[in-house]
Amino acid sequence: MKQTRTSMLFRFLRGSRRWFAAALLLGLLRSLCAMLNPRIIQYTVDSIIGGQNAPLPGGVRRLLERAGGVPWLRQHLWTIALAVVALALLGALCRYGFLLCTALAGEGFVRSMRSQTFSHIQGLPFSWHMEHQTGDIIQRCTTDIETVKNFLSDQLSSLVNCAITLIAALAFMYGVSPRLTLVILLTQPILLAYSAFFRKKIAGQFQQCDENEGELSTIVQENLTGVRVVRAFGRENYEQARFDVQNEKVTAAWVKLGVWLTAFWESNGFLTGAQSLFVLAAGVTMVVHGSMTVGALLAMVSYNTLAGQPIRQLGRIISEMSKAGVSIDRLYDIMSAQEERDSEDALTPPMNGDICFEHVNFSYPNCPQTLYDIHFTVKAGTTLGILGGTGSGKSTLMHLLDRLYDLPADCGRITVGGVDIAAMRRDWVRSHVGMVLQEPMLFSQTLAENIAMGTKDATLSDIREAARIACLDSSVDRFAKGYDTMVGERGVTLSGGQKQRAAIARMLLQKAPIMVFDDSLSAVDAETDAAIRAALREQMAEATCIQISHRVSTLMHADQILVLDHGRIAEMGTHQQLLERNGLYRQIYDVQLSISEEAEAE
Repeated sequence: MKQTRTSMLFRFLRGSRRWFAAALLLGLLRSLCAMLNPRIIQYTVDSIIGGQNAPLPGGVRRLLERAGGVPWLRQHLWTIALAVVALALLGALCRYGFLLCTALAGEGFVRSMRSQTFSHIQGLPFSWHMEHQTGDIIQRCTTDIETVKNFLSDQLSSLVNCAITLIAALAFMYGVSPRLTLVILLTQPILLAYSAFFRKKIAGQFQQCDENEGELSTIVQENLTGVRVVRAFGRENYEQARFDVQNEKVTAAWVKLGVWLTAFWESNGFLTGAQSLFVLAAGVTMVVHGSMTVGALLAMVSYNTLAGQPIRQLGRIISEMSKAGVSIDRLYDIMSAQEERDSEDALTPPMNGDICFEHVNFSYPNCPQTLYDIHFTVKAGTTLGILGGTGSGKSTLMHLLDRLYDLPADCGRITVGGVDIAAMRRDWVRSHVGMVLQEPMLFSQTLAENIAMGTKDATLSDIREAARIACLDSSVDRFAKGYDTMVGERGVTLSGGQKQRAAIARMLLQKAPIMVFDDSLSAVDAETDAAIRAALREQMAEATCIQISHRVSTLMHADQILVLDHGRIAEMGTHQQLLERNGLYRQIYDVQLSISEEAEAE
């Protein structure tokens, strides 16, 4: 069943509903306490002071007669003051409980919202992440969640409380003077229609503010993660100017919103004040003509003030509602995105068989076709080298093998051991296909934790052995804290080659039957490249290896070499076979050999 915005919010509210319910009940009691005071004032003015026979509920009247009636109250006016104080204290206690329950409900709600949103994002396909900017996602998971939380814990409770207060005030007013109540009712739709008009205007401006802040967050995120590139190319002034331009847009959007909100709040205050003056004039006229007592007028003015408070608060609630509505839409855009799901009968077969790409065609969403009729087989336990220029589709092959993207229907298939990977569980495929990317991702943890993150219960000796094979151990020995060295955000404290070797060690610990090296030795020198490849051949002889590289020297010892050209297979064979064909591979080889000889001559 498709999720709606309402069902999304109810799911977030799971675990906090009882606190919201308690807050609403306490709000109702608080409103009831506020409603009783004007009736006490009316009875005091009309009956105790004025000597008129003001109506009272039957139970209250009998209780008062037992105490001595109106004469006893005249002699003990302090009891009236005590009742007013008691109601005020009870109302204050109810308000305290109301605020406490809304705070507990709000914090539980935001905890659930953050957890569910983060969990959902973790399950979204790779293609979704490629289509959304990281800064904007962070904006939604922080600012937008906090906005929704503030509205539900504060403004929504206030809205319900305002509705209760308004209904209760109108009910009590009707009991005092139906005619003046009708006058008040005729003025309320004008205020409500006015608020609804402004809500539409404010909502659009809030959305523009949110979108501009998302773009600003993206700029900040990119600059903080790419600070070394910014410094290396001296782009500080350019990035500062870029930031300032977007910052001006954000400021201008919020200033414009502030103008709308100020106009709304001030004009709303003027209208409610005019309404109160109109009601007072109508009430005084009725008192002069004898159709209403002075006590009743005082009660009606008090009730109109109580009823006017929700209308005045509506200005703040409307503005927060508009902002929350935009944030809810932005969160719904995340929560309505379809997570990766496996079929109930998804397979978990052995992954040590032959890998077959069978007539694979593929294109990324809204992009030209990337792969054209790719058909080849990698025998189990052998090494395949893939060579090709930028944009030839080398990495795309590995994204498909790891099921970061799924092949559409009628676009071929990929099998391992004769079983289509589309029929396998995604986590099964990914746990058995170890990948090292050209730009490895390291986290703000120790070096040991980064290497062991893909393997449970890895010991330090296991980590050191994997680092030795990846030719990283000699570098780690020079670190003051060894494997306990913090690598910093995205591995910023390590060199490019050290990060690649750490990623190789991490993949080796995984002991996957299929290992993919996506140009993962581009940042190391040729000597280290050769040493790592020799160690891999020695230690991982049974695994099926796929090596992607721009260097012929890295691939020349592979059992088979696949040459890609603009998404098509140009050639395939051993190093010697491809040299003898004098095709694209031979051209690349000759160029790289010439460059290498020139470098040695210098």
